[in-house]
Amino acid sequence: MGAPIPIRYCSACGSKVRRQEAFGRTRPVCTACGRVHFQDPKVAATTLVLKDDRVLLVRRAQNPARGRWTLPGGFIDAGEDPAAAAERECLEETGLEVRVVGLVDVIYDDEHDEGAGIVIVYRAEIRGGRLSAQDDAESAAFFRPESLPPLAFKATKAALRSWLDTAA
Repeated sequence: MGAPIPIRYCSACGSKVRRQEAFGRTRPVCTACGRVHFQDPKVAATTLVLKDDRVLLVRRAQNPARGRWTLPGGFIDAGEDPAAAAERECLEETGLEVRVVGLVDVIYDDEHDEGAGIVIVYRAEIRGGRLSAQDDAESAAFFRPESLPPLAFKATKAALRSWLDTAA
């Protein structure tokens, strides 16, 4: 991930901020009210869904990584349970209702500025629905380990390596 987008004004009072030492790092601090602005990473949740030894992937319909394949997932909304976010994102992108059944991995991904810095990968089982690419996915399909398509994102590749290592 590149540098965070600079904060120029305080979200609490609207005054200018300056970068100074706060809590062990240089951070934006309001010149008027003293509020310290912490620039937290975006967090995403994805699902690893298997069916007959095949993994569910979606092909991205937009950048970054348009046309490449990834696990169904997306950003966690403020106040949203990460597992519920993973289930919601899978439904939105694939039409499949899933239930999270375990944690696969938590991956730090610094690949690009627009993405998640932290990706939580859950194992999920299909509960219902019908496979159909939706939302920001242009395709959704199941793939065998030996026939994986071109993959997007370091986090996707790391999660699939974990799956392949445990399947072997």
